[in-house]
Amino acid sequence: MGNPKAFLTIHRQEAGYRPIHDRIHDFGEVEQTLNSKDRRTQASRCMDCGVPFCHWACPLGNKPPEWNDALYKGDYELAYRLLNSTNPFPEFTGRICPALCEKACVLNLMEHEPTTNREDEAAITEMAFQENFVRIETPKRNGKKVAVIGAGPAGLAAANELNLRGYSVTLFDKNEAAGGLLRYGIPNFKLNKAIIDRRMEVLEKEGIEFRFGVTVEENKLPEGFDAYVIATGTPTARDLKIPGRELKGVHFALDMLAQQNRILAGIDFKKEELVSAKGKDVLVIGGGDTGSDCIGTSHRQGCKSVTQIEIMPKPVEGPEDPQNPWPNWPRTLKTTSSHEEGCTRRWNINSLEFIGKDGKLTGVKVQEIDWKPNPEGGRPIMVEKGKPEIIKCELVLLAMGFLKPEHAKFADNVFVTGDAASGASLVVRALAAGIRTAKDVDKYLQAK
Repeated sequence: MGNPKAFLTIHRQEAGYRPIHDRIHDFGEVEQTLNSKDRRTQASRCMDCGVPFCHWACPLGNKPPEWNDALYKGDYELAYRLLNSTNPFPEFTGRICPALCEKACVLNLMEHEPTTNREDEAAITEMAFQENFVRIETPKRNGKKVAVIGAGPAGLAAANELNLRGYSVTLFDKNEAAGGLLRYGIPNFKLNKAIIDRRMEVLEKEGIEFRFGVTVEENKLPEGFDAYVIATGTPTARDLKIPGRELKGVHFALDMLAQQNRILAGIDFKKEELVSAKGKDVLVIGGGDTGSDCIGTSHRQGCKSVTQIEIMPKPVEGPEDPQNPWPNWPRTLKTTSSHEEGCTRRWNINSLEFIGKDGKLTGVKVQEIDWKPNPEGGRPIMVEKGKPEIIKCELVLLAMGFLKPEHAKFADNVFVTGDAASGASLVVRALAAGIRTAKDVDKYLQAK
């Protein structure tokens, strides 16, 4: 390392977010960037540990010590080559990854000031595109064809890996553009869609064929391919089937998020089709990242107020989780940029009934609960606490996760990957799964 003792004198410095009063009026990315001098200084804090737990924690097997060293020395091209050798799309993870590597950083154990790997990753990749370090690969074709169904993170990663290995890849997707969750689930204020388009141009130039607006049934796969990769994600959101579910104003989270992203892309919707928070009291049911995205989107649409409720207990506050200690991911309270913009957050709240008038939502009856240990083991037992109450709202967004899809038995040349195989997970895990599956496809076809 160029400066193995930098962590002793240099503190962690994050780029931070745009001011709240500025960012809530548009859908531009909220995260700022450091200047190149400060970014290289942050990279110098990586101390090349004897055991790089960051590498262990990353599903992709990224090597932060190597590319942080190159970044510190100002060799952005080498940094990008090292980063891109394990991560096909670092511009995505550099923006929306929860950075498992940072939680496993030795500096997180010692001082709770891990190296800024995620931000460093984004900075390296932006410089790579700016300076034309992103090469167009022209692989030699091996004469075999593979169809990838689903252009989300896993499908894109599988298609990219197979294409580089010489296969002729056709990527099918039911939507009008590539990205899956990246494009239709994650708001623009976290990931500008021009970032996706930029990478798709590279993949097209490298020979991947995209077919959009095509719905492929799993029991009727397109003919003419030697192998198939199913990467259709988890399309079915978990519902809340309580009285009043049919009221106007109760929507799945992705009804709002996907529609808003399409509106920003120039697609028009009829007034009666709009899922809008403008002038409304909004209730988000579900305490995860999707719920957080609903909060930020509601503010930008001009909501009156936002409340977020979660049925599970409030996570422990602070950097350490006694139940899941370093270098594992700590299950601690997460406050996002959207939460900072204004939100009432409540835990241990169970939803009982959607209440409405003339077919329109006016509120939700909820019950504060507690969780008691189950004497027989397994899931704790829910018990009521206090009296039911009504949370006033005109819009409810259900952000309670997604159901793991079930698949019929496929032929030997059909491979399922990403969330379609594992259930909903992180983008970085979907990318890693897509790469693994591509290698499995290659091994299968080489054996044939």
